[in-house]
Amino acid sequence: MKTTAWIRNTLLLAAAYVAVPLALGGNQYVMSMVVAALIIGGVALSWALLGNLGGMVSFGHSAFFGVGAYVSALTTVKLGVPVLPAMLLGGAGAAAAAVIMLPVLRLRGPYFALAILAYAHIFRILATEWSSVTGGAGGVANIPALPTVLGFDLASKNGAYLVVLTLVVLCMLAYSRIRASHYGLALRAMHDSEDATRVVGVNSTLLKGLMLLVSAFMAGLFGAFNAHYINFLEPDYAFNGLWVTLPIVAAIFGGYRTIPGPVLGAVVVYLVDQLVFKALIPTGHQLVLGLLLVAMIVFSPNGLLPLLHKALRRKDGSKEKQHA
Repeated sequence: MKTTAWIRNTLLLAAAYVAVPLALGGNQYVMSMVVAALIIGGVALSWALLGNLGGMVSFGHSAFFGVGAYVSALTTVKLGVPVLPAMLLGGAGAAAAAVIMLPVLRLRGPYFALAILAYAHIFRILATEWSSVTGGAGGVANIPALPTVLGFDLASKNGAYLVVLTLVVLCMLAYSRIRASHYGLALRAMHDSEDATRVVGVNSTLLKGLMLLVSAFMAGLFGAFNAHYINFLEPDYAFNGLWVTLPIVAAIFGGYRTIPGPVLGAVVVYLVDQLVFKALIPTGHQLVLGLLLVAMIVFSPNGLLPLLHKALRRKDGSKEKQHA
């Protein structure tokens, strides 16, 4: 079964890197939609990591997305840092912003979620008012685009797709390593009884803090990529609530307790909404998306990916019976 899963994942990864650009590379509009879906998927992955391993629901991931975008944009525009290292600095800047939020780890449930949301509003106000650095409400223009590497233009739609896909894959691998480590085991045990894990010597606050920093870094990394992808940034866009709601919808739809689920959910939800529902219902197409999400929660609470896994297991089981 593990060999079959490995082969299946390898084929899917090869298709993502090769087949998608070959099939859709000529359609700039569709490729831009795919890139946007992967950006949302990356943020959804960071949100799911915090919720699944850290046990914390966040309504303020737009704070990390926006801080990462501004740090990367400003370091390239004002300090002349190359784009790719600046994107890493954007992730680090988002993690630094998360350090400020560590005191709210004492809060639980909706209180933590609302506290993180308040921080997102604070960062948006700072970006608006600190005009000498951020450009204020006018934003930051002429942000350097992704560079050309070995003759390949990463600023093109195909190039941007490969960059954001690589970021998503790397974040998925990091998530997988963390979940498989003894830290991941301790975090999952905390979900059953945090007090019991403290008794055996697990520092739950430290582990939660680490998950917050990792989640913030991931979200900031995709915020930084987005800034160099669109070449413009302003506070209301960078800290927009859509960078919270869309990733949450995507993570829940795809299956936030799995690693590929949030990314799959983002691709399906965003592309179906933009390419199908929007074409059929130009005004109010989000209503159909809402109904689709409700149907998924009712009929498959664990999301789309577990539903697909069940279907594949049934198919494999029926094949084995036929050969028996």
